[in-house]
Amino acid sequence: MNSRSGLFQKTSQFDSRRSFLQVGSLAFGGLTVLQMLQARKAAAETGGRPPKSVILLWMTGGPSHIDTVDMKPEATAEIRGPFQPIETSLPGFQVCDLMPGHARIAKHLAVIRSLTHSYSVHDDAQHLVQTGYPQLNARQAGQRHPCQASVMSHFRRDGKSGLPGYVCVPEDYRTHAGFYQTASFLSARHNALNSGGDPKLGNYRPPEFALPTEVNEARFQDRLQLSQSLDVLRRRVGEMAQFQDDDDIRQQTVELVTGRNARKAFDLSGESESLKDRYGRHAWGQYTLQARRLVEAGVGFVTVNLYEKDVDWWDDHYDIEKNLRKRLPVFDQAFATLIEDLYERGLQDEVLVVACGEFGRAPRIDALAGRAHWPKAMHAVLCGGGITTGQVIGSTTRDGGEPADRPLTPGDLLASIYRVLGINHDTTIPDRQNRPVPLLQQGTIIKELFG
Repeated sequence: MNSRSGLFQKTSQFDSRRSFLQVGSLAFGGLTVLQMLQARKAAAETGGRPPKSVILLWMTGGPSHIDTVDMKPEATAEIRGPFQPIETSLPGFQVCDLMPGHARIAKHLAVIRSLTHSYSVHDDAQHLVQTGYPQLNARQAGQRHPCQASVMSHFRRDGKSGLPGYVCVPEDYRTHAGFYQTASFLSARHNALNSGGDPKLGNYRPPEFALPTEVNEARFQDRLQLSQSLDVLRRRVGEMAQFQDDDDIRQQTVELVTGRNARKAFDLSGESESLKDRYGRHAWGQYTLQARRLVEAGVGFVTVNLYEKDVDWWDDHYDIEKNLRKRLPVFDQAFATLIEDLYERGLQDEVLVVACGEFGRAPRIDALAGRAHWPKAMHAVLCGGGITTGQVIGSTTRDGGEPADRPLTPGDLLASIYRVLGINHDTTIPDRQNRPVPLLQQGTIIKELFG
């Protein structure tokens, strides 16, 4: 419909109110368009690919440091736990015997053993580690500050790749009242684009980029053309600035749905079967492979939520030995393969990998054969992004209960991640009233990472 008169021509396809509503549902709602375009809009506003990307492996629930990378073999049984330490490629650094992949790649890692804070509730601690701001009763209060990935999207957007700056695999848990991975008071366009689905399934199609099965591309374009024509009428009714945003978002939706960049980045069929085997034919392995594919395509920040029904999450209040014997080999395979894959592709200096949760676990195994929440001591494992690796930063006391030296905070970790991304951690961001808010409540760059 190129002519003005064509705007009012009656067609059998759209001559009812019901059909009109179907246009909106098809062209937008059925494609999670608002989410896609808000994320995509961030990518279009500035040019240039960010020099660094981040993959955050989010170990929600709080992984045990004592049973993984801060083992205490000389301690009593209730402290040291059931696992044995093994030597690694980094002299003097040992890991759990269920983590041979970590042992193999340890020389490429920077292991922080002395992170500490005081928030023992999951939601409060997650809010702190994800945003740099403490929040008591976070589940009731809601997320009050943007997460690190949304901050990156705010400051540094990718205008060349045709992809959003921030993706969560498989989702960002906005509907689960937890994980605190949203843009908060920043524009909603800085929320994550969720990958959705399960990449390990043979028929996997990320829903955000798939047309409804009953709609081919020609039919989509036809309905899109009608929708655009209706917008011409709307703008004539009232010339308002927000319509420009609507048009921009609409165009970006079309690019995402009909373009090739997004589909290619999310399409794991482009990876060899042998590489899929290396990552592991389980959700965590394929999620991690998906993350590598996304950053290679140009996505600036990918959060992989390591929460999956087959291996549960990291909140081991009971049966920690049974749980970790099931979970650690899966995580170890995915993590180690990711690091090796980045090195094989020459991406080790372009992509920072961070693996951490919201706190550690208690020094002593309790009557339930588990470990309680323990924010006084936690760890993070980093690799790539141009940081100095092959080192262990900080240590904990003999029982692993608190830092023995070099105590560091989640704010320090976030400041260092922002440094990799080229963001000044001392800067401010605007709230909804355009008032400046400090990016972090507190935090300084961890100097050992940039020595």
